[in-house]
Amino acid sequence: MCLHLDASSFQLISLQKQKEILQFNIKSPANSFHKALQDAAPHEGRYINASCCCLYSPTKHSLHITVCPMKCPPVVKGAIPNLRTIMRFQALLLEQQRIHQLRNYQASMEAAGIPISYAGHRPLSRAQSSPATATFPITVQEPPSKPQFTTGLVYDTLMLKHQCTCGNTNRHPEHAGRIQSIWSRLQETGLRSKCECIRGRKASLEELQTIHSEQHTLLYGTNPLNRQKLDSSVTPMFVMLPCGGLGVDSDTIWNEIHSSSAARLAVGCVIELVFKVASKELKLSFLLSLFTPTPHSSTTRGFCYFNSLAIATKLLQHRLNVSKILIVDWDVHHGNGTQQAFYSDPNVLYISLHRYDDGNFFPGSGAPDEVGTGPGVGFNVNMAWTGGLDPPMSDAEYLTAFRTVVMPIANEFAPEMVLVSSGFDAVEGHPAPLGGYKVSAKCFGYLTKQLMGLAGGRVVLALEGGHDLTAICDASEACVSALLGNELEPFTQEVLQQRPNPNAVHSIENVIEIQSKYWRSLERFSSTVGYSLIEAQKCDNEEAETVTAMASLSMEVKQGAGAVKRPDDEPMEEEPPM
Repeated sequence: MCLHLDASSFQLISLQKQKEILQFNIKSPANSFHKALQDAAPHEGRYINASCCCLYSPTKHSLHITVCPMKCPPVVKGAIPNLRTIMRFQALLLEQQRIHQLRNYQASMEAAGIPISYAGHRPLSRAQSSPATATFPITVQEPPSKPQFTTGLVYDTLMLKHQCTCGNTNRHPEHAGRIQSIWSRLQETGLRSKCECIRGRKASLEELQTIHSEQHTLLYGTNPLNRQKLDSSVTPMFVMLPCGGLGVDSDTIWNEIHSSSAARLAVGCVIELVFKVASKELKLSFLLSLFTPTPHSSTTRGFCYFNSLAIATKLLQHRLNVSKILIVDWDVHHGNGTQQAFYSDPNVLYISLHRYDDGNFFPGSGAPDEVGTGPGVGFNVNMAWTGGLDPPMSDAEYLTAFRTVVMPIANEFAPEMVLVSSGFDAVEGHPAPLGGYKVSAKCFGYLTKQLMGLAGGRVVLALEGGHDLTAICDASEACVSALLGNELEPFTQEVLQQRPNPNAVHSIENVIEIQSKYWRSLERFSSTVGYSLIEAQKCDNEEAETVTAMASLSMEVKQGAGAVKRPDDEPMEEEPPM
């Protein structure tokens, strides 16, 4: 530390570890420091006390002092230091400055929450603190790298602006409070912090037109000025809803200012998420979107405008050359728009679990015998539930469908990517017109976990249907927990021992009979459709034991057949004479 002081007074601040402040008053006759300087003047020299060592050089009107806050060996007062001594003190000064800077850096890093370590750190004695005996080998740890997430989330508040002008969410099942509630739940449970939040974007008109017509994309994906350019013959008449807002039909609202941007943002978010998983930047993902896919590629109804997953699937095929894509749709309503988009495509396997009731439940499509066309025959699977709500489908039925239909076909198909139309309107809590089933939220967590065993774990869930806030929050929490690899809440013994109801058994057996022409893996499950989970597990264990026993027996037979035998006509060696 160097100070250039006038002759009247000066203040000296030491650099000791305790950061003590030493003050000296040159006018104080009792001050030993002042006395030493007076005794040494006008010569250059060095002053030593218990706290510091000073090199001073008096001039006519001022003093130039170099302070080393350490005790140095005693020297003759007033002696002029030689060059070697000066260099030593300069080195000592530089070392002290370096330590001071490192301590400041350490303090700033600790304040920022970034730990630092010192390689080879050890306590130093006073003798070892000399520059001649200590080199202070300090290694500063690099700041921690960005955490590597395996699960991503996409959520954008712009989608919240897709609201009816009446502001009454009770009249509109598909309201912005759905995704806002789910996002809050994920934050409260700490799941959001364990996922990487992906920034979304608006889909381009070109991307929308991979599935939808030009007229459709311009009508629902652009501002009012662009819509005025459309031919009036292709422009449907918007209707006035009972609440006073504008809509497409009695259920689907349309906000003239925000709906087009929000709908395109929902599609763009799906595209971003799917491509990050496909390119292995992420492994698993969950999308919070206000919009469900449109049920038909050219019409808009049922809360829908654009088919996000279908668009993302087409882009995966065109841009990344992903050859085998599985789409699982467990929304309680059939996704006829997705089915139509890939009905003749053998590279996209579409499996839908939905309430059908012989075509009497909205939208009325999705019969079991709708299996595809042309080269796509067999790549469209409709697990269509019949029998209404007497009784409603629950965990036992959905778990059985996955065990006997969905997973066997999916494993045989061996997809490279799995996309899930994750509607939660089959979760208990929805009234009969919107589903009426009684599947638990935790069940969807287990279904997600099963799908994670496919495609190397590359799975994307896109939120779609579901209107009861408690139900969709619980189901979303269960699915995100499964994606993160958390341990899921176990099923009760009642669920494990429950057999699927007769209507479900009939529906599953019908699907197996139709689809077994295309998927050989279904044959072995046809006899266990009516089993509970425990019974099915016991059957699988017995079958595994039988296979193991047969394999062991086969090995023994091969070993016996491989033994060397002497031919009957081979002459025997003559025994030597006695």
